[in-house]
Amino acid sequence: SNSKGRTTKLAIKRNREGKSFVDGLTEHLIETSDSAIGMSQLEELMASAARSRSVASTKMNAQSSRSHSVFMLHLNGINEASGAIVHGVLNLCDLAGSERLDRSGAGSDIKRLKETQAINKSLSCLGDVFNALATGASHVPYRNSKLTYLLQDCLSGDGKALMFVNLSPTFSSSNESVCSLRFAQRVNQVELGKATKHIEYSGR
Repeated sequence: SNSKGRTTKLAIKRNREGKSFVDGLTEHLIETSDSAIGMSQLEELMASAARSRSVASTKMNAQSSRSHSVFMLHLNGINEASGAIVHGVLNLCDLAGSERLDRSGAGSDIKRLKETQAINKSLSCLGDVFNALATGASHVPYRNSKLTYLLQDCLSGDGKALMFVNLSPTFSSSNESVCSLRFAQRVNQVELGKATKHIEYSGR
């Protein structure tokens, strides 16, 4: 959640360990000793995040997502016998789909137009990152968009990534479906390598 208000611009930064974080957000602790309470807290947080997401009606979708959504769950595991502490982060990303202005009608509204341009640009930057990873390029352009900069830890060989692509079953959306399948094909060519474990040991 944003502790400084919903209209505040949030900055993505890197901490001393070189990990991405969003400056200005607050972390909420989830109860782990009681699974029922913990799941209730988690569902409440996800519902709150969903309510904050920008949604609007277009000619293609009555409830069109006008932004991407990234839910980050930080996990800590402790081995009481060895004192090992393992840290990890689960990132759940719901990406807004790319749009053609002539079909969505978003071009007639300045706000919708800017949203569409921002969505398409960030997805293009994500595609550039996947292309660089697939070809083994010496430079991967994570900083070209806030989306890719935030997801750098997931896509830089430090973790594992799994992507689902949703397609429309209608013939009128076949062009968008083909583009989505081509995007998925590019992603499928990426090998992130073995995930890295982050282990600390508590003083005993």
